[in-house]
Amino acid sequence: MEVEEKSISFSSQVDNVRHPSSHVCTAGLDTTETNNDRCGIWPRPLARTWTLMLLLVTCLLHWARMAMPVCAVTMAKQFDWSKTETGLVLGSFFWGYCFTQVVGGHISDRIGGERVLLLSTMSWAAITAITPFLANVGLPPLITMMFARFLMGVLQGVHYPSLTSVCAQRVAEGERGFLNSMLGCGCYLGMLLVGGVGSIMLELYGWESVFYGPAVLAAVWAFCVWKWLLRGPVITFGSLWSSPVPTHQTKALNVSWLHLFKQPCVCSTYYTLMSWLPTFFKDTYPHAKGWVFNVIPWFMAMPSSLFGGIISDHLIREGVDTVTVRKSMQFCSMGLSSVFTILLCKATAFLHAIVFVSAAIGLSTFHNSGVAVNVHDLAPSCAGALYGIMNTCAAFTGLLVVYISGYLIEVTGSWAIVFTLLSLVNLVGIAVFIAFGKAKRLDQADQSEVAET
Repeated sequence: MEVEEKSISFSSQVDNVRHPSSHVCTAGLDTTETNNDRCGIWPRPLARTWTLMLLLVTCLLHWARMAMPVCAVTMAKQFDWSKTETGLVLGSFFWGYCFTQVVGGHISDRIGGERVLLLSTMSWAAITAITPFLANVGLPPLITMMFARFLMGVLQGVHYPSLTSVCAQRVAEGERGFLNSMLGCGCYLGMLLVGGVGSIMLELYGWESVFYGPAVLAAVWAFCVWKWLLRGPVITFGSLWSSPVPTHQTKALNVSWLHLFKQPCVCSTYYTLMSWLPTFFKDTYPHAKGWVFNVIPWFMAMPSSLFGGIISDHLIREGVDTVTVRKSMQFCSMGLSSVFTILLCKATAFLHAIVFVSAAIGLSTFHNSGVAVNVHDLAPSCAGALYGIMNTCAAFTGLLVVYISGYLIEVTGSWAIVFTLLSLVNLVGIAVFIAFGKAKRLDQADQSEVAET
């Protein structure tokens, strides 16, 4: 009997290595429900609740993030900023955003992304609320707004690595692709709100009101999560670092960080496009209503993101190689969208510009089922940290291109050269991912190492 039990144990270990796509916690004799419970996977009702809450907080995060770009033209007139100075304010966000990506992902992998998201949301909500006050404290508004945007970047930098960690720790593997695309809709819903509701608030109540809206709603979200989902009366330093993640889930695998750092990072210009679009439409079509160009592209982005998630999961279920699906989705996101970004330069009518920018943004959402979920393919046990590495690269690219774009607009007065630059950076990024991207897990021990144990 003892020999038979050892044989079963060894067989299950080797089976996990032969099938690297299987969940790390799979036990040979456990039922799916029992195994999910041991692995920390959310039961379906709780998963639905958390999905809704994560969708909402992602929506509010992007409302707060895009409040400055939407108000940039009005603030530039009030404070007499040039295009270069406006670029400095918008780009300051990315300096802070780069700093906390990897750290936030690593902490989320260890203690659970839900806690990190709660603390992060409370913090960036406070910064958003006081941003209008910082513009009137007696110091030059350019300095205080750059400081506010930098802090916003620091505090929001942990959000997406934490989301990635939560999906890897709490969601079953076969459901992550669609969930990632659904959470991506939170981004576009936030853009929709700040573009529609924010533009109306800007016209009726002034630019300060655009910042107050997401701050109040984010505070309500944080209270609800703290009170009813995390169920903790008080968050202390000690309780924060007591890990709710099963230890076998976070430590069972051998993480080869050298292999992870060798994976290609995609340098996206998505952040730059988001930052400058409101200014582009105000400059090019000054009589157009802000709620039109700030709403329609993001309204189209939501079904596009869901479609990308559905089609990618369907292709994988039909037997198409995972890496082929990821690369195809990313090609649509960066390659095809660049075609419409170039066409945006040649638009001669407002309607044409709306069509082109909607197509470009709609196709760019396919990255939710491309490189964004690729981190789960590579290393689900440390997905948060790996996503942080990838997003740091994207944020740093965004930082540089936002500054360069502001300078080019100031010097040349032409938006065509800016959109051409964005397209070139996108094409370089997708070429690197297609050439070197993988979808094979890198956080597992070799089969020989398993056999020796």
